[in-house]
Amino acid sequence: MRLFTGILFLILTLGLSAQDDGGSLLDLLGEEETTNYATASFKSTRIINSSSIENVSEGVLDFRISHRFGRVNSGVQEFFGLDAATIRLGLDYGITDRLMVGIGRSTVQKAVDGFVKYKLLRQSTGKKNMPITLSLYSSMMINWQDWPEPERENYFTSRLTYTYQVLIGRKFSKSTSLMLMPTMVHRNLVDNTSIANDVYAIGIGGRQKITSRLAITAEYYYVLPDQIEEIYTNSLSVGVDIETGGHVFQLHMTNSLGMMDKQYITETTGEWGAGDIHIGFNISRVFTIKDRNKDKVEKKKEKDDW
Repeated sequence: MRLFTGILFLILTLGLSAQDDGGSLLDLLGEEETTNYATASFKSTRIINSSSIENVSEGVLDFRISHRFGRVNSGVQEFFGLDAATIRLGLDYGITDRLMVGIGRSTVQKAVDGFVKYKLLRQSTGKKNMPITLSLYSSMMINWQDWPEPERENYFTSRLTYTYQVLIGRKFSKSTSLMLMPTMVHRNLVDNTSIANDVYAIGIGGRQKITSRLAITAEYYYVLPDQIEEIYTNSLSVGVDIETGGHVFQLHMTNSLGMMDKQYITETTGEWGAGDIHIGFNISRVFTIKDRNKDKVEKKKEKDDW
């Protein structure tokens, strides 16, 4: 936890210092200076597997389908992985423009997950100068698959895993955005006492826009040494974002089968060099549940009536 505390303290200190800088020349002249916030650092709330610094807007429900085929090196008998498929269905909702929650269900481990993400700092220039966007993210996963040893006494809490992240991102230009994701995964149940319950990792992700509708994305998670079992490796994913009429279709390749935080960060078994690559895609459909413009009109009407 010292890693997360130190990083968070440093960022908050820098952010507050940036916001408290002395007035500009415009302020001295009595003119109002505006704040310009960075937008669309990433075109989706996910980079590929990992959550990005983006949120859905207040009152917006995002229905997401994440699909993952089998390994490419499985051969022609399995149609190079296309015969096998895993899926995650998710619902994400914007409580406010800064606060977002979500829930999902995956065929991998019959798992259910839920998360909350809060945008603490927003990259901006002008009246308020903030060099980064910073979000706090936390999720919980429930493993609903059958107990491997049903004859022993098993506890519901043993099914639970928690993930905590600080999402730090910056849009360097109209085309380039990068993110850093310090992460801790807590597993309530591990195979034996020699394995740590807490796993510390650091993720890095990015987006490079190629055309107005096409962008390349990538993410990588490095797990600190002696954190996970030897059969597991680090997750690496590369993808393409295609904007189609206001929606983003994400096509990608990854060595991770699972699509929930605990699964791809601590349980990736595939090796890119051995051809253990899964082709997959993410697609979403957005619904406006709460019309903010309508609420503003109604509030104004109530005020006028009063």
